Amino acid sequence: MTRERADVGSYEDIAAAAVRTTGLDDFGSGLHEEGLRVLVEDLASPEAGLTPRGNYFQRAEVKSALVGVLLTQAAFTRFPAYADVPIERPVFLMGLPRTGTTALHRYLHADPSTQGLEMWLTQYPQPRPPRETWADDPVFQTMQAGFAAHHVESPEFMGIHYMDATTVEECWRLLRQTGKSNSYESLANLPRYSQWLQRQSWVDAYERHRQNLQLVGLNDQDRRWILKNPSHMTALDALMTVYPDALIVYTHRDPVTCLASSCSLSAETTAGHSETYVGGVIGHTQLSLWSRAFHAFWDARPAYDEAQFADVAFADLRDDPLGVTRGIYEQFGLDWTPSVEAAIRDIDTEAKSGSAAPKHSYSLKDYGLSERQVRDAFDR
Repeated sequence: MTRERADVGSYEDIAAAAVRTTGLDDFGSGLHEEGLRVLVEDLASPEAGLTPRGNYFQRAEVKSALVGVLLTQAAFTRFPAYADVPIERPVFLMGLPRTGTTALHRYLHADPSTQGLEMWLTQYPQPRPPRETWADDPVFQTMQAGFAAHHVESPEFMGIHYMDATTVEECWRLLRQTGKSNSYESLANLPRYSQWLQRQSWVDAYERHRQNLQLVGLNDQDRRWILKNPSHMTALDALMTVYPDALIVYTHRDPVTCLASSCSLSAETTAGHSETYVGGVIGHTQLSLWSRAFHAFWDARPAYDEAQFADVAFADLRDDPLGVTRGIYEQFGLDWTPSVEAAIRDIDTEAKSGSAAPKHSYSLKDYGLSERQVRDAFDR
């Protein structure tokens, strides 16, 4: 199977491919269309500079978003009871990329009374089936096989950010169902899409996000949601509008280290995809993206009850993950039990010694940035 294309194609072409793949044609409200049209046009531009391999990858990303819209819309009709599912005091983890949110997400999700978005359900939302049935699901099988192949093809990427179909993952794939996700800006040089996104309200994106959580959690209504995504920093006001009782965990780390690591992840993810999205372009676009998100968060936070926020230092999480996790429970008045503690200890052991153990090296200068530039961009 070829993994190259001469071009990305038009929005209409990609939407038609999503319809053929799913056999569905109801895109619902169409909230996604404006943003994805801008995105596709930007991907086809000289600024994006996509290679044949990049055309294939980026087209697949847009098609995946459209497939998600179609499948979700069909599931809304098939499972109307989703609309009555309560979501109370969900926990949202956010902070600059590479600040420990992935590890903390997995620690908090180890609690049997919680739920997160497993990778395969972020791509293809549906009421979460019983865990023992997943291996027989053809969609799950296909995704797991794809990740197994990716582990072989890109071992360095998996050392930076380990994934398979079962792992709890970021929820930006739900936000992109309205065409709004700054994940795209971490995968290509997209000046027009970036400008478009900065002018948008994200309230409708979080409303769709909530509907998806209600759908996925239909069979697990008594379990608290644990969610994470650095892009939540960009739209704290919208998030709190839709989830006014949300509990926010913000992770802190030196932005110099964060930017170098984030650029390395973007470079590894998009290796061979573009003639322009390399080196200094990656550095300067990521510096702009994440400094804007950082300031947006800290500008918005004072408007909300500080009792809904917990702050975690990366060094503390690294040195004492159990203590940090327990501190979050205590701050938010959540139940810390011996079974919760045992589950988190098990996850910590696996994270430090198993296939998910981090292996990563990077340098800021590889991306045309200096320490002074980064510190100035994040200075409050």
